[in-house]
Amino acid sequence: MEPSAHVDTFARDNLPPQDQWPVFLLDNPDVDYPARLNCATELLERTIEAGYRDRPAIWSDVDGKPHATTYGELLALVNRSAHVLVDEMGLQPGNRVLLRGPNTLQMAVAMFAALKAGLVVVPTMPLLRAKELKQIIVKARISAALCDARLTGELARCTDPADEFYCPTLTQTRRFHDDSADSLDTLAASKPAHFTACDTAADDVCLIAFTSGTTGAPKGCMHFHRDVIAMCDLFPRHVLKPSSNDIFCGTPPLAFTFGLGGLLCFPLRVGASTVLVEKLAPETLLVLVERFGATVMFTAPTFYRQMAPLVAQHNVSTLKKTVSAGEALPDSTRRLWHDATGIDMIDGIGGTELIHIFIAAQGDEIRANAIGRAVPGYVVQAVDDDMRPVPPGTIGKLAVRGPTGCRYLADDRQLRFVRDGWNLPGDSVYLDTDGYVFYQARADDMIVSAGYNISGPEVESVLLQHEAVAECGVIGIPDETRGQIVKAFVVLNPGYTADDKTVAQLQDFVKNSVAPYKYPRVITFVGALPRTETGKLKRFELRTMT
Repeated sequence: MEPSAHVDTFARDNLPPQDQWPVFLLDNPDVDYPARLNCATELLERTIEAGYRDRPAIWSDVDGKPHATTYGELLALVNRSAHVLVDEMGLQPGNRVLLRGPNTLQMAVAMFAALKAGLVVVPTMPLLRAKELKQIIVKARISAALCDARLTGELARCTDPADEFYCPTLTQTRRFHDDSADSLDTLAASKPAHFTACDTAADDVCLIAFTSGTTGAPKGCMHFHRDVIAMCDLFPRHVLKPSSNDIFCGTPPLAFTFGLGGLLCFPLRVGASTVLVEKLAPETLLVLVERFGATVMFTAPTFYRQMAPLVAQHNVSTLKKTVSAGEALPDSTRRLWHDATGIDMIDGIGGTELIHIFIAAQGDEIRANAIGRAVPGYVVQAVDDDMRPVPPGTIGKLAVRGPTGCRYLADDRQLRFVRDGWNLPGDSVYLDTDGYVFYQARADDMIVSAGYNISGPEVESVLLQHEAVAECGVIGIPDETRGQIVKAFVVLNPGYTADDKTVAQLQDFVKNSVAPYKYPRVITFVGALPRTETGKLKRFELRTMT
């Protein structure tokens, strides 16, 4: 590894042993980066040097009106804030900084300021509570936090010695999106607009991204400066293919790597712009497209399904490309969206451990029911329990190699995620002879009933084709005779009755659509499904509802 710029060596000291790392495929011109690299400099200064200083970088909604922050203005805000982190807070390269905020200009500025100063950012979801924040603060040994002024309540508990969630390592917190005298915004206003970026190594840790939607102790995924740039130079370059004229929008939080890439880093890499707005609903996202003329959208399958019947009420003619990730995209949702908009959905599978999407397809390369193929730069295969590749059409565990990969922060689970140099995201898939990947389920979510392997997402996709079903989630539950049986939790559309007749109709519909052994033997009607802040279905919560 290149000599580190970090004075605080905690991050590099707590990387897994190199013999537990996946194999990294770096012999690729797309990711041929210099040994010294700062990702904030690469995304801001380099873009400005390419001629985009006066172009809009980030659009915000200010008093109901679109407001643009140019690349030049964004750089000045970042530089001034970086001075506060170093001059006022005394932070040193390698210190971990917790970031807490919604999708706003101020959150983006705080993140880039920390990266430029050589700090290690630890973004967190706005909905996390003190208990969850403490787990992260303790795990990453965080000493400082930058927090949106509207979200300080739960974090304050972590700085209160009398509170059960007190974290003694967290010695200072600075608010942003705030006009008080000691806020990040106010202090930054008097600082110079120039800041010399920390001379970080390309393989210095710059991001610890904690996985979303998991149970138990949180897993911190450690990513280098080169990883942040690599995610911009692979899926976007080869699949999404954005231009500087694009305007990005969407719902995933910047604290989630799906949002960090799709709503911040991807557009800045090509001189495009992005709209950062908090708390979007399906209809308000369509309104946003109409108001800002957005051309590229990132969100979860549930949002696309909910937006499809609303599209006719809005002018979304500027929208050209839509990306779905975060959970499996039912083919019925893909078709519903295409019927409403004429847009072929770009489906993708990624993960916090690999930072972003590594399997996808677009345009004429899209194949029904498939996610896509390996993004150039990555290699994928399906393997058995002994890590041997299985034949095409045979279900196995997804295994991935590429320029990015899993390095957990001081975590024995590294040995489960990485085997024989392959990343194992935990998905059951099969590949066809052309290398297309067909998602089946999370490996631990495959339902085995009377010897048959049943994919919960496949049953969900069928149920969603029935006019009565608004949303659904499918799991396996124990059964003395069959080992497991299929159970579906169904949210009905208005006008349909939650009764035995509807249960029978849905069961018959599944039997007539796929192999009859896959039908849900138990159906429970619910008002809503449990989801994470990123839109993923909480299957583990469904299991507690049985």
